[in-house]
Amino acid sequence: MARKRGLALALAALMGAALLSGAALAHHGWYWAEGENSEITGVIKSARLGNPHGTLTLDVAGEEWTAEVGQPWRNARAGLEDDMLGEGVQVTVSGHRSKDPEQRLIKAERVIIDGVVYHLYPDRD
Repeated sequence: MARKRGLALALAALMGAALLSGAALAHHGWYWAEGENSEITGVIKSARLGNPHGTLTLDVAGEEWTAEVGQPWRNARAGLEDDMLGEGVQVTVSGHRSKDPEQRLIKAERVIIDGVVYHLYPDRD
């Protein structure tokens, strides 16, 4: 009986790990984004920077949008510093919008502030 219970627990743990790893991979890919490039301009309402990637909440013509920016190392490599992404800063985000038209979400390839372009994914330009 104990052996069956142990086997059942091990199987449940493996299944749980597989589900979590699949969700993590799905979230961090580009599969959810449109293929064509889009651009939005808005004012930063708030920023959450850090791992696994940063997010900006933007006011874009009265609509709230979320822009995924890079991981801290990616932002730093592009020259984009955390203090540049403060509340009230106007940014243009160039990247790929969500395939879901109800979702106001864009994954940034480039962030433009005061005419300066920060290439987060230079290999995708």
